Amino acid sequence: MEKLTHRTMEDFAKSCGVSRPTLSKYFDDPTSVKPTTRALIEAALRSSDYQPNLYARNLNRKRTRNIGILVPALTDPFYAEMVNRLELRLRNEGYWPIVFSSHGLPELEAEAVSTMLSLKVAGALAAPLGQKSDPRAFEKLAQNLPIVYFDTYIEGNTPFIGNNNYQSVATIVEYLRRSGEPPAYFDIPHVNHNSPERLASYVATMKASGYEPVVIKTNAAYTWDFERVGYEQMDAILDAKRLPSKTILCANDRLAFGVMAAAFAHGLRVGRKKDDDLRVAAHDDHPLSRYTCPPLTTMAQDFASMSAKSVDTLLALLGDKEAPVPTIALKVSLDGTLVMRQSA
Repeated sequence: MEKLTHRTMEDFAKSCGVSRPTLSKYFDDPTSVKPTTRALIEAALRSSDYQPNLYARNLNRKRTRNIGILVPALTDPFYAEMVNRLELRLRNEGYWPIVFSSHGLPELEAEAVSTMLSLKVAGALAAPLGQKSDPRAFEKLAQNLPIVYFDTYIEGNTPFIGNNNYQSVATIVEYLRRSGEPPAYFDIPHVNHNSPERLASYVATMKASGYEPVVIKTNAAYTWDFERVGYEQMDAILDAKRLPSKTILCANDRLAFGVMAAAFAHGLRVGRKKDDDLRVAAHDDHPLSRYTCPPLTTMAQDFASMSAKSVDTLLALLGDKEAPVPTIALKVSLDGTLVMRQSA
């Protein structure tokens, strides 16, 4: 059966037998109209090819039902998983997520912030680059709409939901120390606040246990290409026969992927068996970490709580009456969970 054609909202409203304001109210929030009216409109939509011009409607509103989601890189499995969870939750709450990736570039991050403002998004969930971010861009964003940071933040009074790096790194250091040779820490470029926090926790935990911290400092400049950094630097260390410990704790899982690949290239066996050459552990529990060879021992970030609390906090700031209203805390730190696999 061929669907009816309606070019304008006025035409479609007449076809439904409702007023244009009522139809507009339905498109803003289907639950805001009577159930009988909603059923009438939805029946008409099924028999018509009509689609409202959301862009034009948004231009005439002070606030849309769109939510901006900004991450440093969608190719990073951690951010891909977070975006997936945030999108689904926002859709369930009646919002339309718009995803932006800065690709690790500050100029693209600033452009994304500007685009969110021009699109009049209702609010934003952002994981800023951190070190290379332009704080002024985010200050302007926060002045115009509610914003919640997740995973990482820019200093200020914006709510933040993230990992408790001090707890999680201390937990895995203690596990590695008790189960074998104390770990050396393989650092990454400090692109945001997570990196120095994890390093500080490693140093403090080792000293508290009576061990001298051993840090493999990164020789890379600012970059998000952590797998390459891990591979190239580990390859050079093994070539020079300067491996400081048979247990390596990497700052994140992506770095560990490169470290493990370099160890394999040098014929080393990674694992926790007595005859294995090297133990490797890391942090984050990226979706791919369980599929490395061997599977990677790591500290799991609480994806479910981080995404849920981020959305709940934003909805509370928006005053969404249908959403649960949490106590809005300036900073929420979530404990990580040790995931023991075969690599350490």
